[in-house]
Amino acid sequence: MCRALAYLGQPVLLDHLLFQPDSALIRQSYMPKMLHMLNLAGFGMRAWDRHSLEAEKPFSYASTSLPVFDRNLKALAEKIYPTCLLAHVRGVAYSTEVDISLQNVHPFQYPDFKLALAHNGDLARMREMKPLLLQHIKPDIAMRISGTTDSEWIYALLASQLDDPMRQCSADQLISAVDRMLAIIRDVRSQLNIATSSSVNLFITTGEQLAAVRYCFDFGCYRTEDAAKVHEANMNFLSLWYTSGREYGYYDGEWKMTGGADNANSIMIASEPLTRDTSTWLEVPEYSMIYADTRSGRPSVEIHYLT
Repeated sequence: MCRALAYLGQPVLLDHLLFQPDSALIRQSYMPKMLHMLNLAGFGMRAWDRHSLEAEKPFSYASTSLPVFDRNLKALAEKIYPTCLLAHVRGVAYSTEVDISLQNVHPFQYPDFKLALAHNGDLARMREMKPLLLQHIKPDIAMRISGTTDSEWIYALLASQLDDPMRQCSADQLISAVDRMLAIIRDVRSQLNIATSSSVNLFITTGEQLAAVRYCFDFGCYRTEDAAKVHEANMNFLSLWYTSGREYGYYDGEWKMTGGADNANSIMIASEPLTRDTSTWLEVPEYSMIYADTRSGRPSVEIHYLT
């Protein structure tokens, strides 16, 4: 399973999200607190800086190397102050069938598309599902699929539910698109009689909006011929947390948000809390989507329950 991080709010040094905190995202690649697997199959990010040239276009970085040894990433992290970030460390099953390539590094964002997406989870029997899912993906979007992951297919399917993925969508449009995307996957699984636990934790952003989904199809259902091979994702819902506040940084020997949710101007969503003190982090409920934007100058956070 992977680890991911999304941030929206006041400018923050990238280094303070990726490398410095007690459980920074890069640390989670080799020492996650809420996962018993390593995440060593690559790192990717999209980072928006409203003060940069063509601010609607994010900084983009992807590598299949181990992020903890990535000097280029570290150098960038010490210079960039994004107002929105989507970053992901990829974890894969230990198998010779897995493809470690740049095309499979998250986040996924097709050229000129507003939407970017990262995924933590695994859709069972994805190869069988692809022909049926393809019927629900717009042809011009299907032509853009270049990798082999279930995650990119989820991205293409979600983008196909939007009227125009090259334009900014409203909160209602994004929520509706997520609902339809999940319903399509559920229907395809039913057609193929797939009833194996499959997690779909999603991190979604357009640079101005932030959303995350905590979801699992057929949670707790798994093959029992060999209990030793039951994936840990079948035993617990994949973790997903968020916190909001002001002036995220290092204060009195601790990394934290200040000010509390009532005075927040920034929000962070992550597979697991970045800070040693987790008391200000809230767990995203199962089968729900958290949405935030900063239209009013501060995060407007909403929780939507999914069917």
